[in-house]
Amino acid sequence: MAGWTGLKDLLIAEVKQRSDEACLVEGFLERIEGSGDNQSELMTIYAELCALEPMRANIDEPDELEEIRLLRPDGPRQLDSELSHEQWSDKFYGAWLGRAIGCALGKPLEGPDFMAGSHGRAGWENVQLWFKGADAWPINGYTPGQSAAKDEFGIELASWCSASTRERISYMETDDDIRYTVLGLMMLERKGLEWDSWDIGKLWHEVLSYSQVCTAETQSYLNFAQVTYHHGGQGRPADWARKKNWVRTYLNPYREFIGAQIRADGLAYGAAGQPELAADFAWRDASFSHVRNGIYGEMFAAAMIAAAFAESNPLKIVEIGLSEIPANCRLAQDVHKAVEIAQGTEDQLDLVAKIWEAFKHYDPVHTNNNAALVAASLVFAKGDFTKAIATSVLGGWDTDCNGATVGSIVGASLGAKQLPGHWAEPLHDTLYAAVIGFHPIAISECARRSHEVYLKLKQQQKARR
Repeated sequence: MAGWTGLKDLLIAEVKQRSDEACLVEGFLERIEGSGDNQSELMTIYAELCALEPMRANIDEPDELEEIRLLRPDGPRQLDSELSHEQWSDKFYGAWLGRAIGCALGKPLEGPDFMAGSHGRAGWENVQLWFKGADAWPINGYTPGQSAAKDEFGIELASWCSASTRERISYMETDDDIRYTVLGLMMLERKGLEWDSWDIGKLWHEVLSYSQVCTAETQSYLNFAQVTYHHGGQGRPADWARKKNWVRTYLNPYREFIGAQIRADGLAYGAAGQPELAADFAWRDASFSHVRNGIYGEMFAAAMIAAAFAESNPLKIVEIGLSEIPANCRLAQDVHKAVEIAQGTEDQLDLVAKIWEAFKHYDPVHTNNNAALVAASLVFAKGDFTKAIATSVLGGWDTDCNGATVGSIVGASLGAKQLPGHWAEPLHDTLYAAVIGFHPIAISECARRSHEVYLKLKQQQKARR
């Protein structure tokens, strides 16, 4: 049962994923292309792909939390921060507002010209050309809806995002990056500290329609439906741990893509100042739909977001994020490389060009290249909100996701009062999430509720001791 795309395309993507998992996949693409879309033959090929054994042991990239923790570097698992109630409130609003701003900036650019590049140009080059063609370079405001670059260079904005363009923006329009932030808040409001990946599946089926999920989330959404159907809808199966692995892997070649990484924020806000707890929440969430670096991406992002409430140094924030994932995993190696590039580069265009060249072998929506760009943008910007979100969006690939994550981190670090008014004011403190109860809602109200959740979880933690 294919979801995101047809079975043949799923298998082509599965070949790449199995190769990334150190399996020998020679000859599989030719067999898939020669299948003539015969579903039975394709499923036979898929079974063979699933049965492949890696050519080397996977000792640096486990999926389970305790094993991950055994391989992580030393780090501050909890940060002290003596803030007043008002200061905490400002930081929660800064995080929500920063996420919305960064997402809205990148949203119209979430199209193939900017994500994958085109006409022999890298994605970042097309982003620059678009803003230049609208006399809006360097980036210091929302994406222009019209640009001379369209006719001159044959590049186009994403057609479904016009409400986020400079000329039309008046609120944060619905987006998966925002919907998952809302769902994280909902989960913590409902369940507090006590929930797991099963609860994630139930919440998705309750509040998200099939059309609101993408790639890995589509496949796990469908697979979870199969599990609940065959279990008669009678709650969690006794063998959920085994079934969970099927839910997150069956016909899901996107299991190391960025989908989990963008789901961290609403959960991490509830663990503000506690990167270990934030990474724990992220693991529970990500393990529903992802494996290995797909999981680590959400853990890395969540730990950085939680740290940003108590730490202002961007390099330290990135290091804290790295301290919650395996030290030798591919994601950690890629982030270290990106940080090194950022520390040795003074020019924004030079930075994104180097990052693109270093990580262009990944799919535009893979976890690793996007996380690397996020880390590089944070380190390069040195706490400058505009420079941070502009760099993360300029870099191409998953523009709205990266802008949202960087905006969330810098917003939490600075607080809403320090965010430039020309970014905040066009949103009119309004969010349309396309989730019941959050359509519309004030962004400040979401922040208030995240603050309340944070306080509630702190009380639950005290009661446990």
